[in-house]
Amino acid sequence: MIKPTLVVMAAGLGSRFGGLKQITPVGPNEEVIMDYSIYDAIRADFGKVVFVIKEKMLEVFKNSIGKRIEGLVETVYVFQKLDMLPKGYSLPNGRSKPWGTAHAVMCCKDYVNTPFLVVNADDFYGVTTYKIIYDYLIGLKEEKDFYQYSMVGFKLGNTLSENGHVARGICQVDDLGFLRGIEERTEIKKFQHDVKYREAEENWASISENTIISMNAWGLTPSIFNELEKKFSSFLLEKQDEILKAEYFLPAVIDSLIRENKAKVKVLKSEEQWYGVTYKEDKDIIENAILKFINNGIYPENLWGKQNE
Repeated sequence: MIKPTLVVMAAGLGSRFGGLKQITPVGPNEEVIMDYSIYDAIRADFGKVVFVIKEKMLEVFKNSIGKRIEGLVETVYVFQKLDMLPKGYSLPNGRSKPWGTAHAVMCCKDYVNTPFLVVNADDFYGVTTYKIIYDYLIGLKEEKDFYQYSMVGFKLGNTLSENGHVARGICQVDDLGFLRGIEERTEIKKFQHDVKYREAEENWASISENTIISMNAWGLTPSIFNELEKKFSSFLLEKQDEILKAEYFLPAVIDSLIRENKAKVKVLKSEEQWYGVTYKEDKDIIENAILKFINNGIYPENLWGKQNE
């Protein structure tokens, strides 16, 4: 049996949190969110972990995450470089920001040859998320006419921060449980009696807490890589006027493949509570949640045993 791969996107700047939030400890023995993601993936039986990072962060990752897991699962480090561009393109003067999540996944082309799950480094998805998508990936039978992808869909109300607005992909799901489309909302906020997202300028519109949203937990196959490369060229042409800041987002690529009738995306619904460190104030919340999980026997107190001592 071919085991799926876990791809962890960890090259983001973490600007709102104010530091390298991907390696901020949240567990009682200096565990970071990625530790729990990888632990959940290993016990779900994923066979490989690929980290997408900045090259300058290699030693930090190896000394924090790598030393804990390299003996337990095949581990690969992939660099997301700004100059990884299609033929005929050169890095624009003044561009310093990573190209975005679609580019991060594209960088994995030579390192992933199995169905795979993509997750954010700084999002805690919960135990069942990895099991749900593992079961789907190992049972996957490719259709001739469509790419067969999947995503874990969360309830919006389970993914909000008490400390500020969040960005989420709002999903439209058909009666058979397939994704019809996804729309990025960059400002969603919990008010006293309501959840709202910002439309144009200062207008806010209400949205149900039961709305299914994407947290960038995508189940993909290697067929995505050629599409990412082709669409990246189009992206670079279309975004010339904002080339220093424009981001190439994975959900936008998948949405376009759905609209082009090239891909089907099965939405696997999760009841898990999301935790993350979008803001510094979120850190206490996830630390308390981890302690509750430990007390309930979901995780051991020392996640990696003697390796982490």
